[in-house]
Amino acid sequence: MKKFNCKYYENRDCEYFPCHPGAGEEFNCLFCYCPLYALGENCGGNFVYLENGIKDCSGCLVPHNPGAYDYIITKFSEISELARKKEN
Repeated sequence: MKKFNCKYYENRDCEYFPCHPGAGEEFNCLFCYCPLYALGENCGGNFVYLENGIKDCSGCLVPHNPGAYDYIITKFSEISELARKKEN
């Protein structure tokens, strides 16, 4: 996969890189903030809820895998539905 294209971006110069334990050779930084966070338990990632109720995604690499773009696009209908519910 190319280092920079519309589905993959890598920034090893970022002051926070690697931001997740287990970051491998191909680490997609495109979704630095994960759009799946709002889906809660339906995001498909490896997360835990902390005692204070905060969703901790620090152990999740789903949005950072080389194929993350394609997976996240499949979830946009669920994200859109959440936004539509918030508007009503």
